[in-house]
Amino acid sequence: MLTLGIETSCDETAAALVEDGRGLLADVVSTQVDIHRRWGGVVPELASRNHVVQILPVIDEALERSRRTLAEVGLIAVTSGPGLVGALLVGLEVAKSLSMARKVPFVGVNHLEGHLMAARLAPEFPEPPFLGLVVSGGHTSLYEVKELGRYRLIGATRDDAAGEAYDKVAKILGLPYPGGQPIDELAQEGDPRAIRFPRALPERGVFEWSFSGLKTSVLNHVRAGGVPSGPALNDLCASFQEAVADSLTSKLITAARRLSIERVLICGGVAANSRLRSMAAQRGAEREVSVFIPPPRLCTDNGAMIAVAGYEAYRRGVRSDLSLTADAAWRL
Repeated sequence: MLTLGIETSCDETAAALVEDGRGLLADVVSTQVDIHRRWGGVVPELASRNHVVQILPVIDEALERSRRTLAEVGLIAVTSGPGLVGALLVGLEVAKSLSMARKVPFVGVNHLEGHLMAARLAPEFPEPPFLGLVVSGGHTSLYEVKELGRYRLIGATRDDAAGEAYDKVAKILGLPYPGGQPIDELAQEGDPRAIRFPRALPERGVFEWSFSGLKTSVLNHVRAGGVPSGPALNDLCASFQEAVADSLTSKLITAARRLSIERVLICGGVAANSRLRSMAAQRGAEREVSVFIPPPRLCTDNGAMIAVAGYEAYRRGVRSDLSLTADAAWRL
């Protein structure tokens, strides 16, 4: 079955064509980074308006790259939450319209489930049961995946998401938005032990995170000595990044061992971070836990992950109808 996946939950307009939930034929993403960079974050109204402009050209380009036609699409999968409600509605209404016009079924997909399913497009992916850590600009959540479609929330951040902390620290340091990539690039030239930033909630049995204190610690460091440059900036970025990766991986691997689960998945935009990937692999090997992380291009928001999640839901008997609406706070 050929599935068209549509993603408009935040500031990427994305569409993809996936065959039988495994074969990625085309994946097109139109980003709005340049639109929102001047504001230092996503402006919901601007995001929604840009989705309206981009959504149909993005779908057309995905069809063209896949060398398929809309008539060949057998299923439409679309993000219906969580996310920015105006942005979600753009993709959802387009999906409904195409479903009606082509008389094909459509399925509303939870954005977080989409991230968990992205790994199924990689050569190696975890089979349930496994632990899935979704870590992005809006989410830092740990799920036990008992089987596809059955998820139990183990823990989450109490305040900022990890990706949000990256963006705020980048703003403090005068680095461009979004902050993940520039901090990662500078950190690779720095000493991660130069500054001992705090790790919140260090208790081994607490599978929750907090990044607001880390962000404040960076701010206080800068207030005391000014915004650094050169090697000092590299060291600060490396030390901040080390604190984030240490906190995320230590709790993830500990949770896997505590629950006797042998496989873990890290997904979401922050999963593209080089230090997080290397530290997770190292700690997993040390504790005999298999670590799976999708390729970086499948970590950020994309239509392919939505297509896979929708296809798997459809196989389980899930169907959506025209009464479906956007749910900005949809819990997985």
